[in-house]
Amino acid sequence: MNETLKQWVDESRRIVFFGGAGVSTESGIPDFRSPDGLYNTKYKYPPETIISHGFFMRETAEFYRFYRDKMLFPDAQPNAAHRKLAEWEREGKLLAVVTQNIDGLHQAAGSKKVYELHGSVHRNYCTHCGQFYDLDFIMKGEGIPVCEKCGHIVKPDVVLYGENLDNDVIQGACDAISHADMLIIGGTSLAVYPAAGLIDLYRGHRLVLVNLSQTPQDSRADLVIHERIGQVFSEL
Repeated sequence: MNETLKQWVDESRRIVFFGGAGVSTESGIPDFRSPDGLYNTKYKYPPETIISHGFFMRETAEFYRFYRDKMLFPDAQPNAAHRKLAEWEREGKLLAVVTQNIDGLHQAAGSKKVYELHGSVHRNYCTHCGQFYDLDFIMKGEGIPVCEKCGHIVKPDVVLYGENLDNDVIQGACDAISHADMLIIGGTSLAVYPAAGLIDLYRGHRLVLVNLSQTPQDSRADLVIHERIGQVFSEL
């Protein structure tokens, strides 16, 4: 089955990769919905509540306690999947990466055209003046991070529950997927909308799903591989 994937990759010139949390688990970053995932940890509040806009506004200190403890992995390194995608982009075979992840590992591997649907932990902004702060600023502080210029709260540029996705990012992702001659979806259960709905824009006949478990879209795919994505990409 992987030989078919390799042949399709060799023949394609406009690949788009759409990835989720499973792309980063092999880099040591836990996913959300597996038995050991983020949503199954025990906190005073459910993780879905903590990483919501309303909770951030009401309980900012508790939000940051959870955020620093469970959502930041500054020492994580790109794995075989990240590196292979960056290689394809350098070779001119890959149009873009569309990711639901916020860890920045695609860029760390060398990818340039990355549409981060849910934002990035590497970008943080003052809620008042817009001053930019990097991940290190959030990591080295304690409690609620505040702007060094105006003293207001600094917020991560990640999309929390109750917030809208960035229109420019969505438009870029839609355009890339609609022009792809091959769409590879990896490491995602395709359970989160509107992100999962983006695959409806693909009109080609090389839709590949690479995920450890089954997804609701397996029957639509032209090729389904239930293996670890890092292992699959290391063989390409």
